[in-house]
Amino acid sequence: MSTHAPRSPRGSSLPRRTRIHSAPFIAGALVSLAGLVACYKFFVDSTVGQFMDESALVQAKVAQRFIGLPAAGVLDLLPATSVVIAVVVVLFVTLARRRWKASGVAVLAMAAANLSTQLIKIGLPDRPFVGVQTLTLNSLPSGHSTLAASAAAAVFLVVSPRWRPSVAFVGGSYAVVAGVATLINQWHRPADVIAAFFVVAFWTCLAALPILRTGSAWNVWPGPGHHWASRRWWTGLSAVVAVAAAASTALVLRAVSTHPHDSVISFFLAGVGLIVVAGYSLTVLGTFLLTLQVRRRSRL
Repeated sequence: MSTHAPRSPRGSSLPRRTRIHSAPFIAGALVSLAGLVACYKFFVDSTVGQFMDESALVQAKVAQRFIGLPAAGVLDLLPATSVVIAVVVVLFVTLARRRWKASGVAVLAMAAANLSTQLIKIGLPDRPFVGVQTLTLNSLPSGHSTLAASAAAAVFLVVSPRWRPSVAFVGGSYAVVAGVATLINQWHRPADVIAAFFVVAFWTCLAALPILRTGSAWNVWPGPGHHWASRRWWTGLSAVVAVAAAASTALVLRAVSTHPHDSVISFFLAGVGLIVVAGYSLTVLGTFLLTLQVRRRSRL
């Protein structure tokens, strides 16, 4: 009896299907949950965090005056626009590629993220008074930002692996811009946006596992060098933006730390920086999570 692996007509070994490991996805979900809790504890429960968050919201008025009300109105449409784009793309992929299960799971994850945001917002108590004058009504997480980020995540989940690096960058960028827009329009504080990103990341990690396991026929790719949308520079660009934003935010906060009450726009800039850091960092992690295992599987 032959002990050799079956051969394809060209003489090469047929690719073997291996099990997608659940540990990275569970770890990703737990990290997202921990990020959500940490975001709440620092920006809501601490004096320093509340002061930074509230100052960013108040100073957003300066940015709003700078760009003008018409432009601010356009920015306010971004979350709803993202849903329209996501519906079109998911519907196309579902019908053209017949990815019924993946589309169903992605839509359920999107719905779960938005429902979770509303339940968290309702369930959390009013903001405690820690010496900062602010509205006590809880606004964390941001529903606008959850809508935009979950729409981008749904598209990210249903496209084939070769498209995921570029889709992650474009979708992550859109979510970040939509999140900054809610701050400029003074709908939400920076922490509300960051918390929304963590909620979406949590459900994306949970949804990715069944999508990869049930879509084994199309969740394969030969690596980043075979298609322009898979190039490493997509993920590298997200990482560079996140690091640059982190460094810039640190410098801004250091400069304003000696006289925080004299700040006119520094805390707004820091808030924008934190949104960018969170958005692009999660973009990088999501790209690695949904490409490394399928690439590994395609090599076996």
